[in-house]
Amino acid sequence: MADPRQQQQQQQIQPTEAMKSLLPQKGPSKSQVLAVVTLFPVGGALLCLAGLTLTGTLIGLAVATPLLLLFSPVLVPAVITIALAVTGFLTSGAFGITALSSLSWIINYLRSIRGPGREQLEHAKRRVQDTAGTMGQRTRETGHT
Repeated sequence: MADPRQQQQQQQIQPTEAMKSLLPQKGPSKSQVLAVVTLFPVGGALLCLAGLTLTGTLIGLAVATPLLLLFSPVLVPAVITIALAVTGFLTSGAFGITALSSLSWIINYLRSIRGPGREQLEHAKRRVQDTAGTMGQRTRETGHT
């Protein structure tokens, strides 16, 4: 049996070898270099714009806060009313889109039925018509008696 200290020494890797294993075996490709060279300035410019926007927002909030406090008895109900109206419009639009997509799906489904499914659909239509006819006759009979 080998000594445990000898096994630990064999398992230890030199620091330079450990670093080499973390680095890629080959350098970056031309497209990767071009992507970094192109996107680094764009990212920096967007970061600067984000900082300017944040600064402007904070300055605007500092200026508008006293006005908001003075007019809050009027603004709070107005904001609540507008928020409820917007929510109602968005909800009705969502329901409308849902209804239209459901109707569209049903129409496409009915158009695509062919073969044995078509026969089942025709049979179901006939049964509904027969049921409606018998119900009409029964109501006429009960109306005459």
